[in-house]
Amino acid sequence: MLRSLYKLAVVALCVTSVVIVLGAYTRLTHAGLGCPDWPGCYGFLSVPTAEVDITKAELAFPERPVEAHKAWNEMIHRYFAGSLGLLILAIFVLSIKAKQRLLLPSILLITVTLQAVLGMLTVTMNLMPLIVMGHLLGGFTTFAILFLLTIQLRRKLYPAWLENSKFSSSSKLHLAIKSAVFVVVLQIALGGWTAANYSAVACLDLPICEDGWQQRFDLGQALSIPTGHANYEFGVFPYEARMSIHILHRFGAIAVTLMCLTLIFMLLKRDFQANRKVALGISGLLLLQILLGISNVVFHLPLAVAVMHNFVAVCLLLSLIATWYLSGFKLRRPTIEPQEKPVRSSQTLVEGA
Repeated sequence: MLRSLYKLAVVALCVTSVVIVLGAYTRLTHAGLGCPDWPGCYGFLSVPTAEVDITKAELAFPERPVEAHKAWNEMIHRYFAGSLGLLILAIFVLSIKAKQRLLLPSILLITVTLQAVLGMLTVTMNLMPLIVMGHLLGGFTTFAILFLLTIQLRRKLYPAWLENSKFSSSSKLHLAIKSAVFVVVLQIALGGWTAANYSAVACLDLPICEDGWQQRFDLGQALSIPTGHANYEFGVFPYEARMSIHILHRFGAIAVTLMCLTLIFMLLKRDFQANRKVALGISGLLLLQILLGISNVVFHLPLAVAVMHNFVAVCLLLSLIATWYLSGFKLRRPTIEPQEKPVRSSQTLVEGA
């Protein structure tokens, strides 16, 4: 039963990655309100395609004419999200039957339930930025918890898996890993805030923004929560606020780069094979993320690049979480085995007598 639970967790992990990619694609194609109601679409279980159904839909929602391509983007995302919810429910039930610890499965079930609520509110509150950002963070949180659960189940199935990794850790390295995770989570939140307020193309120059940005930068506006609007699609902030949000995201990118480079240096300094592999993985993801971020600016947010930028961010987060788990695991199990006590010779025993 444990093996079945592990396989189910792996499948759920794959489905979550698809949900995250589809969520980014839906947001970037401006299809967040492709279906103006929830959980169906214009009162139907699927996108209305027949002329009579389209007429009924547009009579029910006169402010939202049917755009089939946007509606399909939204509904396909909902179908996968609903499937993920069922998978997580199955994981919870199977965990009970397998008599496993229910901490992570319970948190996972609560998180995906909250995600469903946030998905509903995203539509009913017409893309309110705070809700949109929370929905993105909830998706990343679901992915991270599922990832941890999968690691734990794999360790139970294959007890020698981590013990043979030869990963070297220390309290300073463990602290650096936790700090990197914190900075990356903060940057992901800033990225979600940037996307939710349609600020991704507010600055089109490198490295910070267009000339004179220092005089127009307004931290208060950037962090204020817009309320009282009937519709938040395409953003409600003035240019100065969007520019400030975008600049904050770029500052966050610099902080992530510096923190990850520090961590990579500390990993390589310990000169263990597992440490080098982890450092190489983090380096590759960091470099790819930087290149994708620059491409978003230079090429004015191409769809494929923007979606990849979103997905590589969660991959970088998961790589750091895995390193955190490995570091904590090795801190509890020293990498250097204690030396055996010397055996006293017979001559020593006689002299001692």
